[in-house]
Amino acid sequence: MNNNDVLRNIRYTFDLNDSAMIKLFSLAQVKVTREEVSNWLKKEDDDAYKTIVDQYFSAFLNGFIAHKRGVKEGEPPVNEKRLNNNIILRKLKIALQLKDEDIINILALADFSISKGELSAFFRKPTQDKFRVCKDQILRKFCFGLQKKYRG
Repeated sequence: MNNNDVLRNIRYTFDLNDSAMIKLFSLAQVKVTREEVSNWLKKEDDDAYKTIVDQYFSAFLNGFIAHKRGVKEGEPPVNEKRLNNNIILRKLKIALQLKDEDIINILALADFSISKGELSAFFRKPTQDKFRVCKDQILRKFCFGLQKKYRG
């Protein structure tokens, strides 16, 4: 699953228009245009399609966190230059204030079963023995479960 897929999914799930998307980027101190947002949301076979790079997608996720939980005082969060599915899942967990049980239930809505131990492995540091890479299938199922939960 690429960043554009997750971006489109979040936009649809939470019914965000272009102005709301631009505002989320601005909450993370990043200025984007309506055209950029539009190109990131297009399908890959469209000539105007552009890939959203990790640093911009990280800014979007940080803005989503600020939008859902409120802007923290002090320095804004750093927009990562490199993202992976584990980081994306963690940022969505933070933004939506989800507990492990909530994520397990969301995955169950997408007909995917996972234990609490397997789930916690995604949130460990990569240097730890029990760390596990979050594969595309799990992130895709999580996004689908979010749609079912928030869009009905």
